[in-house]
Amino acid sequence: MFADTIRSPELRHEVPVPIPDAFVYAERNGSRYVVVGSLEIPRISELDGLELIPLDELGIDELYSQGLPWYEAERELVLRACRKIGLEDAITPRSFPLDAADHLRANGITLQAKGEVFDERRRVKNDSELAGVRRAQEAAESAMGRIRARLSEGDVSCEDLQAVALQCFSEAGVIAPDMVIVSHGAQTAVGHEPGHGRIEEGEPVIADLYPEDPASGCYADMTRTFCLGEPPEELTRYHALVKEALDRVHEAVRPGVRGSELHRMVCDLFQEHGYPTQLNKDPSKPLEDGFFHSLGHGVGLDVHELPSLGRLGTELVAGDVLAVEPGLYRKGFGGCRLEDLVLVTDDGCEVLTDFPYELGP
Repeated sequence: MFADTIRSPELRHEVPVPIPDAFVYAERNGSRYVVVGSLEIPRISELDGLELIPLDELGIDELYSQGLPWYEAERELVLRACRKIGLEDAITPRSFPLDAADHLRANGITLQAKGEVFDERRRVKNDSELAGVRRAQEAAESAMGRIRARLSEGDVSCEDLQAVALQCFSEAGVIAPDMVIVSHGAQTAVGHEPGHGRIEEGEPVIADLYPEDPASGCYADMTRTFCLGEPPEELTRYHALVKEALDRVHEAVRPGVRGSELHRMVCDLFQEHGYPTQLNKDPSKPLEDGFFHSLGHGVGLDVHELPSLGRLGTELVAGDVLAVEPGLYRKGFGGCRLEDLVLVTDDGCEVLTDFPYELGP
């Protein structure tokens, strides 16, 4: 791997400290090598089982003295690292940089992208990662509680509630590197629309929070749907069915079950009540109403990772962390989504989310 541990979940899993600059990580004959500049050596040296190779040993001073552009020096250091380790044939993640790959291949090193190998390596969360997921989830629940409380006061906008969530995240020591979703009305039926504008009584309000625990690099993910004032009958109907779907999935999750089976189970429920889903839609047209997304996804060092809980869903294993998020929507009106974080255990699952489901704030 040649990446940094901020943007590469594959590398963060192997070297669990935040390092913003790209470095080489490789495994050969049972040994694990890290090739890195002196700036990062003190922190990495505290980790067990890694053999450190400073860039000084690869002639970084000599390369810089030649006046090479930084990118030429960088890819040459990657090549020298491979030669130092004795690496002639390697597999890489899908995200391995093309510039470095071209240079390695031009100099006789064979590379093959095998992303699925790296995906599977981090499916089962280790103790540190699971602790980070739990910390992020606690922060998400705290922020959701503040959103609910502020919404109940009325005279509020989506931007107000997003700011409430971000303030809570800051106090809890987590971050929101992407965005905070608090949308209202018809916006709630528009995918990952972050939300904007004043919230009126009787509108659906969807809050979807996915903070990151910076110590571990792991995420949480949860969603609740609220309504200021008396909810309309359509929203109440959606909410009851979505909650039933969520309950059914909680009961069905266990090792060996495929994510696609869970997705089909929820689609069957919604279709029985007359709502379109991905499984009965016109394949030539996008689905705008009903259940138009997958049931969920894995969560860990990425907010969206394996296993999938969609049409191509993979088999669950103990140690997977899942975001289960059924929803129903109608264009022009809005919708309802409920999302829980679930840990797959040896004989079922543990629901990590501890927050009420009621529509009323």
